Amino acid sequence: MSRTLTTLVIALLFFPAATLTAAAQDTWQIDPMHSSAQFSVRHLGISTVRGAFTKVSGTIVVDDANPARGQVQATIDAASVDTRVEMRDNDLRSPNFFDVQKYPTITFKSKKIEPAGPGKLKITGELTIHGVTKEAVLDVDGPSPAIKDPWGNPRRGASASTKVIRQDFGVNGAPGVVGDEISISLDVEFIKPPAK
Repeated sequence: MSRTLTTLVIALLFFPAATLTAAAQDTWQIDPMHSSAQFSVRHLGISTVRGAFTKVSGTIVVDDANPARGQVQATIDAASVDTRVEMRDNDLRSPNFFDVQKYPTITFKSKKIEPAGPGKLKITGELTIHGVTKEAVLDVDGPSPAIKDPWGNPRRGASASTKVIRQDFGVNGAPGVVGDEISISLDVEFIKPPAK
C-alpha cells in the first residue's frame, strides 16, 4: 500500500468527511487467542528479562467518528505469566510478586481517550495490579480498519505501550535484583460479537 493511500485510509478512519454518515459506537470483544500483554524489566541492571501474560480478555467500544466516546475494559489473568522459566514464573505468581491466589487479575478501565496523531490514541485509565489501582496512560497505535476473517467475522487490531513502577502497586519482591520500572506492551485483536 502506498504512503498516500495509507494516509487516506487513516484520515477516513479517524476524521470521516462530512458527506459520510458518522459510524455509531461499535462494541467489540478482545480475542484471547490472538492477544497478549508483554513486559520487560531489568535484571541486576545488566540485562533485560521479557515475559508475557497469555490470557487477555475484555470489551472495546470504538467510535471512529469521535474516538473520545470509546471505552476499554481489559482483564489479564495474572497466573498466565510466562517468562519461559518455570521456577521464575512460580515465583512471580507467589506472594513475593503478583500473589495470584489473592489477586487473580490485572485490570484496566479507560477514563479518557484522546487522538494523538494520525492512527494514534492516548488512553488514560485505571490500572489495577496486586489490588492497587493507579492511573496509567497507554500510547496506542490503532485501531486498524475493520477486515473480515475467512469465516466472515469482522476484526480489528491495536497495539499499546506504557511504563509503570512496580512498587507503586505493592509488587516489592527481589529489591535490587529486579528493576523498579516495568515496560508493558500489548497486542490486541478484537472481534465483533455475532448478532443475537
